[in-house]
Amino acid sequence: MAGARVKVAPSLLAADFARLGAATAEVEQAGADWLHLDVMDGRFVPNLTFGPPVIAALRPHTRLYFDVHLMVEAPLTLAEAYVAAGANAITIHAEACPHLHGALQTLRCLGVRAGVALNPATPLASLEEILTEVDLVLLMAVNPGFGGQRFIPGTLDKIRRCRALLDTAGSPAELSVDGGIGPDNVQAILQAGAQVVVAGTAVFGAPGGVAAGLERLRTAMGGAP
Repeated sequence: MAGARVKVAPSLLAADFARLGAATAEVEQAGADWLHLDVMDGRFVPNLTFGPPVIAALRPHTRLYFDVHLMVEAPLTLAEAYVAAGANAITIHAEACPHLHGALQTLRCLGVRAGVALNPATPLASLEEILTEVDLVLLMAVNPGFGGQRFIPGTLDKIRRCRALLDTAGSPAELSVDGGIGPDNVQAILQAGAQVVVAGTAVFGAPGGVAAGLERLRTAMGGAP
């Protein structure tokens, strides 16, 4: 992980849904690296969010990397539509995929980077057999479904163990963390081994606006890589 560039991926889930285009423009202008798009189906998680038409409407207006996180029961039935809408990466949940290896191969055949997300109680053992097939590992630091939750402290140890697992296997996968991330804990999260931080409320709900929120987050990163 030495020398790896830390990426900040604001989560559009925390933005004002009445002005998603403006919110996307704001985080791009403020220097965000990726835009994290949480797709929820009301089944895998108890909420509904963006469909492909929303993402397709945003795509022509930004150069941001679209990091699409499918929190859905049957991700492969939806993946192609999100690729067509403009996704650069699609992350699926290990808990929703009985044939995870094949699902990752399908995503790669669609021409996007393939990611795997783990809920807080899902063990890292779920990753052991697919470490060479995955481009992104997303560790949930909250139980998915709603923004604004507090970071689960035990996630820090899970990040460290996942970092060691990836490094030992020589996996090129980036390690991302999502949930409850803000200026008070972001440096510890990066020092534990994360390379991508997904932040919603800390950016879109920041006093002073999006640019101020991103600046506070980057300042709090301090000496992290």
